[in-house]
Amino acid sequence: MSDTPFPSTCDIYDRFLDEVRVPWPIFRDFGQKRRFSGPIATVKCFEDNSRIKEQVATPGEGRVLVVDAGGSNRCAVMGDLVAGEAAKNGWAGILLFGFVRDVCAVAEIDIGLKGLGSIPRKSVRRGEGTVDIPLNFAGVDFRPGDVVVSDEDGVIVLTPDQAEALR
Repeated sequence: MSDTPFPSTCDIYDRFLDEVRVPWPIFRDFGQKRRFSGPIATVKCFEDNSRIKEQVATPGEGRVLVVDAGGSNRCAVMGDLVAGEAAKNGWAGILLFGFVRDVCAVAEIDIGLKGLGSIPRKSVRRGEGTVDIPLNFAGVDFRPGDVVVSDEDGVIVLTPDQAEALR
């Protein structure tokens, strides 16, 4: 059973081929959901999860929070408290170019969460970071309003027009 209204990422790719964006296969699944999709909201931060925490406290409305945490492996910017808040507020998922902590607890949370890996060290909060800007990591662009589709095979990024053509 799928938690996304879209076909599998493989079927989407077969339909659009290289017209869709396919990030590098560097992400691991951490949340309970392996399949998730939704319009993109973005956060850019580095070793500070202040803006992530603020965003997940807002109504997610089925969106996917795409976070460019610089790929830093020195600390986690996502843990069970923040992931739980995101699930509670209706976020479909989180795609994190960064690290996660509290992995066993996060695995029990009803949210899609893909990240690079895990580390027990938490980030600090300095109130730094930017929201709702275009991001580029894992070889592709992520723009607010584009659509992420994620499943066991990987991640696809669609334009709004491509997403609409699949509905």
